Amino acid sequence: MLKKLFGFDPAKTTIRTEVLAGITTFLTMSYILAVNPAMFAQLDGMSAGAVFTATALAATVGSLVMALLAKMPFGLAPGMGLNAFFVYTVCMGMGYPWQFALTAVLIEGLIFILLTVTNLREAIVNAIPMSLKNAIGAGIGLFIAFIGLQNAGIIANNDATLVSLGDITSGAPLLAIIGLAITGVLVVKNVRGALLIGILVTTVIGIPMGITNFAGVISTPHSVSDLFCKFEWSQVWSLDMLVVVFTFIFIDMFDTIGTLVGVCTKANMLTPDGKIPRIKQAFMADAIATTVGACLGTSTTTTYVESASGVAQGGRTGLTAFVVACCFVVALFFSPLFLSIPSAATAAVLIIVGLFMLEPIKNIPLNDYAEAIPAFVCLVMMPLAYSISDGILLGMIFYVVFNFMCGNFKRITPTMCVLAVLFILKYIFI
Repeated sequence: MLKKLFGFDPAKTTIRTEVLAGITTFLTMSYILAVNPAMFAQLDGMSAGAVFTATALAATVGSLVMALLAKMPFGLAPGMGLNAFFVYTVCMGMGYPWQFALTAVLIEGLIFILLTVTNLREAIVNAIPMSLKNAIGAGIGLFIAFIGLQNAGIIANNDATLVSLGDITSGAPLLAIIGLAITGVLVVKNVRGALLIGILVTTVIGIPMGITNFAGVISTPHSVSDLFCKFEWSQVWSLDMLVVVFTFIFIDMFDTIGTLVGVCTKANMLTPDGKIPRIKQAFMADAIATTVGACLGTSTTTTYVESASGVAQGGRTGLTAFVVACCFVVALFFSPLFLSIPSAATAAVLIIVGLFMLEPIKNIPLNDYAEAIPAFVCLVMMPLAYSISDGILLGMIFYVVFNFMCGNFKRITPTMCVLAVLFILKYIFI
């Protein structure tokens, strides 16, 4: 039954491994349950409680569809960056009501379903050169390690140098460093469930340090009736709607592509010809989750890069994603307990997973500069631009232009040329 439902293979993994992987993935991505309500509550008519419920339900549906349809170990939830674009650009910047933005998310989801059915998204993935695929995995590793360092306060804002070392002698940064040491030792000793144990132990240590704030255990889920299917159709044919939808599509598409390619490459899940198995089903899960999330009242739901933590724990099948979905259901009723886990406790896991994700860099032909230079652009731009999608887009543009200038025409396919032109137009006009 497990094989039929989730693609579970007892010869390659165990139920215990998949469950631990699912819980680990959930804990590393559960911060969205705190971030999303706080962000959307700044908009009139969107209560934090309703947004919390919508976020958890969207994550549940997305992860469940990923488990049953794609049978892959990825968790889904409303995406970071996409939620900021929703709130700060569309609503606060452009002055549109949140109903307008939800309509754009719905249209995006429906377009994604169409693109997935026509295999266009799969064709884009297959057009990415292998050197860039390996760079994507390594770039994501640097990106999520940077997120962990930033969330813990180890890396802080500096107006003169953009970033600098935070105060690591006290508070959350110190707790994160302690957690990094503990989790690192567990990993070195090959302790099963090392990442999950590291999160829990660090959370407990944070109590006497005043970092872990125990907020209770059980709460009743809030209703989403004020948000459910609240769409605004009067501006659906406007130029602004076209721009907003197009931007949502670009960010979501290449964030998802980057996550799937990077994590699958690290987990050795690619086929011998470098393709991702069941990628069409994975894209469909992402599209369905976005559409359902819009109806529930939240921003674009996407595949989470933090799924790398569960894959690093050994998750390989849809059972991991199913456990993630179950955890989000439980979180609906135990939100105070889950929200008590500080970001400093999950930071250590993100940093270590960042190291794990660097492994594909050894497969980049560093002596072949026509491959290595575009790959490096892709890799380094992800953390520095704070965007997986920008890293992929700039890497692909540079790959095509650079190899064209070098006369390596056989390395460039027509699909790559078309994509490079579209990416350049995206930066010029959006």
